[in-house]
Amino acid sequence: QVQFVESGGGLVHPGGSLRLSCAASGFSLDYYAVGWFRQAPGKHREGVLCISSSDDITSSVDSVKGRFTISRDNAKNTVYLQMNSLKPEDTAVYYCATPHSSECDHEYGAFGSWGQGTQVTVSS
Repeated sequence: QVQFVESGGGLVHPGGSLRLSCAASGFSLDYYAVGWFRQAPGKHREGVLCISSSDDITSSVDSVKGRFTISRDNAKNTVYLQMNSLKPEDTAVYYCATPHSSECDHEYGAFGSWGQGTQVTVSS
């Protein structure tokens, strides 16, 4: 069964950092793009960053540029989201998913194998 498990969320003060992990099971990530998404209370889920199988990175949200980075470790079958200089507006449940393709250039509906998400709360 293809599945992602997200972890690493928590409560952090504004300006703090977190590193989220997205571990895949049931398939190898080597040939697949993986995207991080987030859903804030009362809002639609939105794409954050996506990394292709060849490490090309696509950004979907201008507000995270320069603060968030995405990386992958195929040996660990895991994709990471490093979040620095966190702001209260980054508060959301963060999810990862794959378009089951090597590239990120897909509509939201093409992404699947969603994990259960990990809560990130930025508050003083």
